[in-house]
Amino acid sequence: MFWPMLAVAVGFLGVLVIGVLAVRVFVEAERLGRQVTDSARRISRAADDLERAADGVARSAEAL
Repeated sequence: MFWPMLAVAVGFLGVLVIGVLAVRVFVEAERLGRQVTDSARRISRAADDLERAADGVARSAEAL
């Protein structure tokens, strides 16, 4: 009776470890998603700034 109980306990611990790791992966995936969203916003702002700067340069070149 000892070995079946040990097998059940080891199986339960294995499932517990997999559950903890799944939670950690989920948390890190959410964190990565937030970083990607933030980076996309920053890139969009930089592209808008670059476009405005290019318009100013184009107007200056036309004036010459």
